[in-house]
Amino acid sequence: MRDLIIFVAIFGSIPFIFKRPAVGVIVFTWISLMNPHRLTYGSAYAFPFAALIAAVTLLSVVFSRQPKQFPLTPVTTILLIFIGWMNFTSLFALEPNLVWVEWERVMKTLFMILIAIAVFHSEKDIKQFTWIVAMSLAFYGLKGGIFTVLSGGSYRVLGPDGSYIAENNSLALALVTILPLVWYLRLQAANKWMKRALTAIVVFTAISAMGSYSRGALLGGAGMMAFLWMKSHKKAQTLIVLVLAVLLICIIMPDQWFARMQSIDDYQKDGSALGRINAWHFAINIATERLVGGGFNVFTPNMFMQYAPDPRDFHVAHSIFFQVLGDHGAIGLVLFVLLMIFSWRTGTRVIRATRDQEELKWANDLAKMCQVSIVGYAISGAFLSLAYYDLYYNIIVILIVLEKAYASKPNRIASQLHPTEYARIVTSVR
Repeated sequence: MRDLIIFVAIFGSIPFIFKRPAVGVIVFTWISLMNPHRLTYGSAYAFPFAALIAAVTLLSVVFSRQPKQFPLTPVTTILLIFIGWMNFTSLFALEPNLVWVEWERVMKTLFMILIAIAVFHSEKDIKQFTWIVAMSLAFYGLKGGIFTVLSGGSYRVLGPDGSYIAENNSLALALVTILPLVWYLRLQAANKWMKRALTAIVVFTAISAMGSYSRGALLGGAGMMAFLWMKSHKKAQTLIVLVLAVLLICIIMPDQWFARMQSIDDYQKDGSALGRINAWHFAINIATERLVGGGFNVFTPNMFMQYAPDPRDFHVAHSIFFQVLGDHGAIGLVLFVLLMIFSWRTGTRVIRATRDQEELKWANDLAKMCQVSIVGYAISGAFLSLAYYDLYYNIIVILIVLEKAYASKPNRIASQLHPTEYARIVTSVR
């Protein structure tokens, strides 16, 4: 039954994708983040839905009359250079039999990111995309939070099999990153029952992130909560919800959870922490010797024998920053950090452009919450290998499109028009 529902839902969206490529991006994002097919047990489980929707969306982009505009801003320029650099480093990869597997997955993701930037224009596009991004992962936050409460926190929360977030630490990073967007949806909810439901999702998602037993999620969550409170208009209300979530976590989680979190202070005796440090030195050694790094999937036992201080202690990167450093060298790391900085600055420009405009308060709030999400991703990601995870780049899309639509007066006027009318005006001007 689940397989049938997934097939009907995805294939049923194809006619709408041909009409509007923005629909294709939204469906692709849902598949990519939530992985609904991984919740089935039949033919849908391994069906290439993402590739199918990407292909249909590309055809729609080529033949649709919907407006397409790719803005050249500091963040989009850095993104394009970063993509080009990753393609270049892949040609000199140390693991040529492994590099193209990850290259295919990353480039497919970033290709759809570029399409999203070009085809999203209106308030409707941005809001629909935000809902899909937030709820695709909030589903696992709610599910995992309830599981943690019912089990007393005795078991780790995991993500769907065969996805970026299958492992407990990866799921935790995704949940920490998504919390501010769910909070934004709560701020915008007009119906009191919807607001209460979204409040519950926020609390359960926070509990689920902690139920993953991820120490990186604890650090990222703490930093994110501080920024969430700072960016919130209703600081007292926000503080009450955050304190409630923290108290529930303290009540629910067992002693073994607290013991694991306290091990952060004693990393010298923690084999996992020492293994991460060994992996970080491995990345530094490769980047020092090779300008282009080692290419995608360079963190392998074979490469550790050549570049790691302790060749026998193999670990994955366990850091988005060292992952990029090892994969693409110092230049890649600089581009990755610049992308994060410029994305933050894009949010700041949107916040300034929409300040004191009641009709654009939603855009102001969304830009602030995207900045909070970046904080959560950067802190939690410093201890996890998710440098190419879709979610982060989806947040960048939201910020870029917000700036495209609302950070300048002409774009703000255009964003209020129906896409067909906007395309007619653009054509007549040309």
